[in-house]
Amino acid sequence: MNDRALSIDALRGYAIITMVLSATIVAGILPGWMYHAQTPPPTHAFNPDVPGLTWVDLVFPSFLFAMGAAFPFSIGKKLSKGVSKLKMSLSALWRGVLLTYFAILIQHFYPYMTGGDVTSWWLAIFCFLLLFPIYMRIPCEMPNWLRWVIQLTAMAIGYGAILLIDYPNGYTFDLHTSNIIILILANMAVFASLLYIFTYNRPKLRIAILMILFMVMISATVPDSWASKFMSYTPVTWFYNPLYLKYLFIVIPGAFAGEVLVKWLSERKNKVAEDESAPSNAQAWTTLFIALAIVIVNLYCLYMRYMGLNIILNVALLLGGWLMLRHLTGYGSLWRKLFIIGAFMIIMGLAIEPYEGGIKKDPVTFSYLFTTSGLSFMTLIFFSVICDFFRCHKGTAFLVMSGQNPMVAYVADNLLIFPILFLCGVWDYFSVFGTSPWLGFLQGVIITSIAVLVTMFFTKIKFLWRT
Repeated sequence: MNDRALSIDALRGYAIITMVLSATIVAGILPGWMYHAQTPPPTHAFNPDVPGLTWVDLVFPSFLFAMGAAFPFSIGKKLSKGVSKLKMSLSALWRGVLLTYFAILIQHFYPYMTGGDVTSWWLAIFCFLLLFPIYMRIPCEMPNWLRWVIQLTAMAIGYGAILLIDYPNGYTFDLHTSNIIILILANMAVFASLLYIFTYNRPKLRIAILMILFMVMISATVPDSWASKFMSYTPVTWFYNPLYLKYLFIVIPGAFAGEVLVKWLSERKNKVAEDESAPSNAQAWTTLFIALAIVIVNLYCLYMRYMGLNIILNVALLLGGWLMLRHLTGYGSLWRKLFIIGAFMIIMGLAIEPYEGGIKKDPVTFSYLFTTSGLSFMTLIFFSVICDFFRCHKGTAFLVMSGQNPMVAYVADNLLIFPILFLCGVWDYFSVFGTSPWLGFLQGVIITSIAVLVTMFFTKIKFLWRT
């Protein structure tokens, strides 16, 4: 394990890879648990009254959690070196600007937006190439002002291209047309970062602010209350929606996980080698399987609505995990701290599950926020055992490298892979994948694998997109 914490990169990589996979499997022909719980097959019509949780519903929370877990390694590291909070705040705002631009730009260049013809595929590839000078640090010696000129010029070209595109059905450029996932990430890059910056080394204050926000959001359900007006007001409708603040309940717990990792890494440097490997292989494997079992049990029982069984199994697994980890040192102490916080989040999520009509991704419920946050802790433990304790670096390289370059992985399918497949005439043969569920899933695996290879290539040559 190094100061970068490979388990966080692996978690982020898992999130982005499964995000691509869930978007590239064939629609309509797979079982319901292969899609979002609120958009069941075969029509995938959105039904906000359907509670439940699938593996697809865990993808986005895992990425948000990984975002928060990286705060202590990025923001915290700079603050500890004396960088001013004002400078860090301005950096967070600029990151929000870059992510918002990314959300708007890619949405306007997606082929289904531009018409789906040959021109659309070339425009998508053009967009993919344009993103490099905007988000990649050019590996050449040059003054900072020149880097700014290159970045801003590329951004201006992208904006100008959007205005010149002849969209079908009379559509014209609209700031409100953006990629919702990236837009939420942009909001979290601003608000979660600011919250972390001004509560750095003050975790109790951070928790208190979240508790107040929770109470305000509960009060906002009362019609015509000041809280409802506050939670519905936005001065910039194309960027900020007060409901996005709910995702702080995933990002900030992720930040606590990152702080546990940072503190453990610091303490580990002063410990003897014998203590670092205190857990036995059997204990490590048991920890891994308990963490994985907790995730699977909640996915299965919450989707099938076996609520009583879910409570019983969770109590047994959480109690068993705590009893095994409570006296361990070394890596065991790290897993124990993460496990306790994750268990608390899961318990809160299940306790509030009946509220708001059951656990739902959309409209997002507090049960969803707390439960998925807790399950993200368990997933992080899973990757810590594999990546850090067992040092399975080669086997997880595809996850880590994807996690180190997630923006490339996110758009590789729509802006590069699909256009190339269409332009080469290969996509015509993909119709066979719509004939059976297994083939429908295989299509997703193939497209996702290509996206991973593309991402690993650019990561290998240090072409990293950053905000």
